[in-house]
Amino acid sequence: ADLTIMEEGTELLLRLKSALVDKDPNVKLPQLTSCSPGWVKYIEHFYPDYLDHLSSAKSPQQMFGALIKTYYAQKVGVDPADIVSVAVMPCSAKKFECNRPEMTDCRIRMLTSGLTTRELAKMIKEAGIYLPEMPKSQFDSPFGDASGAGLIFGTTGGVMEAALRTAYELVTGREVPFKNLDIEACRGFDGIKQSSVMLENVKPEWSFLEGAELK
Repeated sequence: ADLTIMEEGTELLLRLKSALVDKDPNVKLPQLTSCSPGWVKYIEHFYPDYLDHLSSAKSPQQMFGALIKTYYAQKVGVDPADIVSVAVMPCSAKKFECNRPEMTDCRIRMLTSGLTTRELAKMIKEAGIYLPEMPKSQFDSPFGDASGAGLIFGTTGGVMEAALRTAYELVTGREVPFKNLDIEACRGFDGIKQSSVMLENVKPEWSFLEGAELK
């Protein structure tokens, strides 16, 4: 998630610079998040005119899969074709994302397959595994620990906050002043909350929108 946030935050800054500083009329704003495959498919089917507004960054799942088959494979000296990588996610649309042709490089899929958390729980139960009785062990972290932005990525509104926080800190070198910002789920336009963040004396309007469609 941290890698996705750095990519999305940097891309947002580049779009804002092109629009506000370079006065490029062709810049596509607001930038839309691209980490939810259900959301991306929704835009493709129903609002194709807004495809250019989507961030070009892959989802954390697909970025991690690409790292496993490239950087990590080279690091441990393994043929990428011999690596089986499985993503466990709460959304069934992530299974579809694994099989998209864009997620294949040289006939090697970045992720071999995907499982939903419900499917994994069912497999654990069918195998007779009772997790509370399992011996404790350390969880491996081949790419280091996640930052605060990476940890909130999976929560509602987390992508938006993480990207804005990253963009703000890249520009100012300071932490973003998001004190007492409460985000709540809502239906329709009632309950929608807005937050304005100044970036070096510039307050761009409607620059970044988060979308998610959980299946």
